[in-house]
Amino acid sequence: MNETNRCGRETINRCAQPLQKCSRALSNRQLGAPQPPALGVGASAQLAHRLNHCPYDTVPKQQATNVLGEPLQPCSTAPTTGFYRDGHCRTGPRDRGQHVVCAEMTGEFLRYTKKQGNDLMTPRPAMNFPGLEPGDRWCLCAGRWKEALAADVAPPVVLAATEETALNVVSLDTLRAHALDAAPSGDSEPNA
Repeated sequence: MNETNRCGRETINRCAQPLQKCSRALSNRQLGAPQPPALGVGASAQLAHRLNHCPYDTVPKQQATNVLGEPLQPCSTAPTTGFYRDGHCRTGPRDRGQHVVCAEMTGEFLRYTKKQGNDLMTPRPAMNFPGLEPGDRWCLCAGRWKEALAADVAPPVVLAATEETALNVVSLDTLRAHALDAAPSGDSEPNA
């Protein structure tokens, strides 16, 4: 079945109205209206972004689980993060990079990822991206976080907001060692 015909009218309305991530063109395609011409070289970057970030093909938030086996908590809504720009680090079929690690940005990491070709500091208004600063929380690709770890520049993570699929790339012990909200990994230490 065609990906753009997978969801019903209720999902389209949920996507297009409160989240405002899908364009009218996407909704029209899903409802069977005549399709606009294919996006070409001169197509709006914002439209392309919206078409690629519509959450109609995601796991519902209430079903997503964090690395601790609990319900996934939001990472950030200021700036709004997540592949689906809903504040949660969760993945779905269209998220090739697995944006599932909630991390608090550091200057060192932002400079590193820019050198790797992913400039997260520069604002891009056409994509509704404000640019990140140290202290902002953002959903990172699990693979990029692991690369940053190997380069000794991995930013601290928020375990409660990191989706469990990150464990396919990075161990829980490694994440705990870099966590802002580190949960005990077994025995608790006696009170001093």
